[in-house]
Amino acid sequence: MTKITVQATDINVVKINGEDYICLTDMLRAKDGDFFITDWLRNRNTLEFIGIWEKIYNPNFNYGEFAIIRNHSGLNSFKISVKEFVSRTNAVCLQAKAGRYGGTYAHQDIAFEFAMWISPEFKIYIVKEFQRLKTKEQQLLGWSAKRELSKINYHIHTDAICQNLIPAKITSAQANIIYANEADVLNMAMFGQTAKQWREANPDLKGNIRDYATINELICLANMENLNAIFIEQGMKQSERLLKLNQIAIHQMNILEHNNTNRKLLI
Repeated sequence: MTKITVQATDINVVKINGEDYICLTDMLRAKDGDFFITDWLRNRNTLEFIGIWEKIYNPNFNYGEFAIIRNHSGLNSFKISVKEFVSRTNAVCLQAKAGRYGGTYAHQDIAFEFAMWISPEFKIYIVKEFQRLKTKEQQLLGWSAKRELSKINYHIHTDAICQNLIPAKITSAQANIIYANEADVLNMAMFGQTAKQWREANPDLKGNIRDYATINELICLANMENLNAIFIEQGMKQSERLLKLNQIAIHQMNILEHNNTNRKLLI
């Protein structure tokens, strides 16, 4: 469940079967006067658009039942609820949800048409805000993927420590000290401070230093974890590894940041 704000109106957006559905009930608050979603649904143009959409995307759509509903749309007495429409036609573009975030939801394609019914201006703004939301989601997805990559490489790193630096018959507490010490080799090389130093400097922040790293820093950190594992297996001293990794971090970050700058200039 996410939320977008369009012309001071908060609108919920949910995922249904992997697709984005926007709350029409929330959107309706932006329309002047007393109107209902059924007023929009009984419109012949609305039904024509929904019918075409369902025919393209929904193989289980009951087009015969839909034709009966559409033929009644010109009558003054015609009125149909979202639940009845979905029940009779097996439509998937509309969803009636109950509970805390209840209301009528529509697939984004249908919701944008509903926005046009509210006003052309509202449609333009909701499309713009929805696009901003999707861009943000992609950025977060990229950050999360890089964070997971860093975690995977961390396991490779700790395995190298276990195989090469931890003596036999050591206690768990002693092992944890060695692991933490090696993690701080990477922290010092990448961030210039240990995990403890970061916590002391940021007592109000939750998580650890890597949770606040940029995507470029996480990419570089993932590379260094692999390299440090190789250096450990080669028997390189910790002090030598720290200097080497720091040089690598500086070099890689310069390349990554330079590439980002060039992409921004091209855009």
